[in-house]
This record gives sequence, C-alpha cells and structure tokens, in this order.
Amino acid sequence: MGVDYGDKRVGIALSDPLCIISSAFEVFENKGEDDAINHIANLVKQFNVSDIAFGLPLNIDGSEGERAVLHRAIGQKIQEISGANVCFIDERLTSAEAEDYLREAKIPWEKRKGLIDKISAQIILQSYMNSKNNKRGN
Repeated sequence: MGVDYGDKRVGIALSDPLCIISSAFEVFENKGEDDAINHIANLVKQFNVSDIAFGLPLNIDGSEGERAVLHRAIGQKIQEISGANVCFIDERLTSAEAEDYLREAKIPWEKRKGLIDKISAQIILQSYMNSKNNKRGN
C-alpha cells in the first residue's frame, strides 16, 4: 500500500498481488489523525497488506523538518495498530510528477485536484516496489 498523507486529503494506492504494479485506489478526506489512522488500518486488514510505503515530506535539501517528524509519528501509529511494516519513502516532487502526468493525460483542472493525492500515492508505492525488487535482483 502507498500512502500520501495530507492535512486535507489522504491518497491511497495498492499493488497487484505480485507487487509489480501500483494502482491509484482512493482519496479520502482527512477528518483527523485518529480517523485517518483507523481508515488506513482497516484497508490494511481488508486487502491483507503487509507493507506500507508512507510518503515522507523531506525538505528540498533532504533534511527532515516538522512535517517529516509528524509523518513518522503517524506512520508508527499505523504500524502499531495495523501490524503492517511501514517504510518511509521520500515524497519530494511526487505531487508535481502527478500533476504533470494528469496534465499530459489532458485531465481538466477540476478533476486533477481530486486525483493528485492518489496518483502521488501510486508514485510513492511504485518507487518503493522498484527499490525492493532491485534489491532482490529482479
């Protein structure tokens, strides 16, 4: 599972059973940290998720600021509640990449706004799976 956590919206992506291809799954309104954590934990159970690629908002220079610390704390809570392994993935520029992808697909702005978060989650998850598969020698 890929997670692009935001204060207003949370994007979710899921992989195929062989963990080769990530697919955008949903965007849900973030009604508060506890609600978001429980929603993600329920998805983990529903889809039998073992690993979560959780977007980590690093500063442009690669350092961790307040947002990254918050995301790490939320990811840890999700891991504790769900039992899934949470891995933090650099999410710098994923929103811009998602925006470019949707613009190239000629998706109107009104629709792009609601899709960016789950496309970002898809990019985060695909990055995680690619690095994991490369370490296996695939």
